[in-house]
Amino acid sequence: MKPAEEYILKQEEPLKSILLHLQILIETNFKEVTLLYKWKIPFYYVNNKPLCYFNATKKGYVDVGFYSKTSLKAYNEFLVLEKRKAVKSIRYYKLEEINKEVLISVLSEAYKVRL
Repeated sequence: MKPAEEYILKQEEPLKSILLHLQILIETNFKEVTLLYKWKIPFYYVNNKPLCYFNATKKGYVDVGFYSKTSLKAYNEFLVLEKRKAVKSIRYYKLEEINKEVLISVLSEAYKVRL
């Protein structure tokens, strides 16, 4: 098993279900992405550039992180900066919180920059 997949599967619930759902959404909507394991967390790459990462935190949420140097304008109100200069993220505490429209829109914007 690949390290990124192992990371996802070893998480406690509800984090594991959130991560699996996010993985399915990303891989079905962005065919050219590659799931890698960098800095001890799963990263999606496109054209050898990072698209986003997953971080299951000890605080009980999953961060879907994006480098803030990427100009993300759509749904900016859902992006958390929180004392971080280089990263913005969308946080999910429960599977039901995942809004497919918001996530795919933000990912699409970040994706276009990497093409």
